[in-house]
Amino acid sequence: MDDERELPTIDDLAELAAALDAAHPVELYVRWSKGPAADLAHGRAQSSRDDLTGVRLPGLSANPLRVEQWWRDRPIEVWLARRLYDYQHLSDQRGPAVRPWVLLGEEHGRGPDNEPLVRCLRAVAWISDDLLKEAQTIVEAQNSDMWGPLDRRRG
Repeated sequence: MDDERELPTIDDLAELAAALDAAHPVELYVRWSKGPAADLAHGRAQSSRDDLTGVRLPGLSANPLRVEQWWRDRPIEVWLARRLYDYQHLSDQRGPAVRPWVLLGEEHGRGPDNEPLVRCLRAVAWISDDLLKEAQTIVEAQNSDMWGPLDRRRG
């Protein structure tokens, strides 16, 4: 990615759902990082690093946006909101330059947390703060005391 300023921004869940539909059957993933320019720089292997061991992983750690068949006719907005909400703590944990972006990719393995390790075929879009707020509102509206983000920090 030569100039990620040209990458569009997705501002709401309806727009993200449309992008997911348009990409089918190719997979869309969301990745939390410093962005495509950092992850896809010329000459740099597309890889992530395991936070626990420091081991270099053979692909970019990302999460699929694909809606599973068992979800059936439930609202896609809830599905997508949850996919974003699960990891939004990463921007606080890893610094303000870390933010979510959507990529078209191919899975090449699994990481230590069973997350897909993908090869990015194309950067698709940034995810806006407004979209993250919308996702948080939808998740919180589910009123589940037994569920929250996948944040490993000890409180």
